[in-house]
Amino acid sequence: MCVVCGCGDSGAARPANVRDLHFGAGAARVSVPGMSQERAIQIETDILGANNRVAAQNRAHFQAHGVTALNVVSSPGSGKTTLLCATIEALKARMPGLSVSVIEGDQQTSFDADRIRATGAPAIQVNTGKGCHLDAPMVAEAFAQLHRHGHEHGHDHGHHHHHHGDEGGLLFIENVGNLVCPAAWDLGEAAKVVVLSVTEGEDKPLKYPDMFAAARLMILNKIDLLPHVKFDVARCVELARRVNPGIEVLQLSATTGAGMDDWLHWLEHAMGHAHHHAHDEHGDAAALHGRIAQLEAELAMAKATLAAQHA
Repeated sequence: MCVVCGCGDSGAARPANVRDLHFGAGAARVSVPGMSQERAIQIETDILGANNRVAAQNRAHFQAHGVTALNVVSSPGSGKTTLLCATIEALKARMPGLSVSVIEGDQQTSFDADRIRATGAPAIQVNTGKGCHLDAPMVAEAFAQLHRHGHEHGHDHGHHHHHHGDEGGLLFIENVGNLVCPAAWDLGEAAKVVVLSVTEGEDKPLKYPDMFAAARLMILNKIDLLPHVKFDVARCVELARRVNPGIEVLQLSATTGAGMDDWLHWLEHAMGHAHHHAHDEHGDAAALHGRIAQLEAELAMAKATLAAQHA
């Protein structure tokens, strides 16, 4: 069950007798039919707390194996899978000794995992059914399968630059296409990378602020289509930095290859950062504990308000 979403205000003119509806304005920032705000906060606290404990284990596991895990998030159709396929092919030439693997999240089908496997990289498909995001336990199980796969192929065929094993490497977690729910779920990754296609509109950072606030990097994809669409790159970047002043931005086309060198350089830096700056893990944990504490405080406030109303 996902109880995490929100809404924003619009400054556009409207008739005087028409009001916008803000169902995310309560303490829980979500409206669930038949559920009180304090109950929604309690459920979110419990679920995210359990998830974050597994995420911390994932983060430690990745670090122990020298793996840099990146959580790639976007709306459906942004070009995540095409970007990952192009990235894997480029890494073959640029870093031939690097082990690259993918955990592929979708509601149904193995189409995207099959596309990844066609590059030679191992991929595990995770179908979530009605679920709208990957969670840390799903990633833990998928990573365990990738690790077993790496050992089996290492014993049978020797080490290959795509096989996942103890030598470390790069793990892409391609999340379910959704700009809302995946923002709140820590998978144990080193960073979230949000992919935004220029066909989607430059206002997405303000429409879906939680996702862009959670991301370290925003990739503007499909820039080869800029001459054919109405998309203001400068405004998009400004809106993203309004939500997240520290967000990094890259512009590229996974189809033509424009900007791919900058992306590969960013990956090299991310891998070095993850391997040599383990103290970031403590910052992530502190942020998670802070979020849980905030939810608990909101729950206490909601309970006090409810008690006062019934006094």
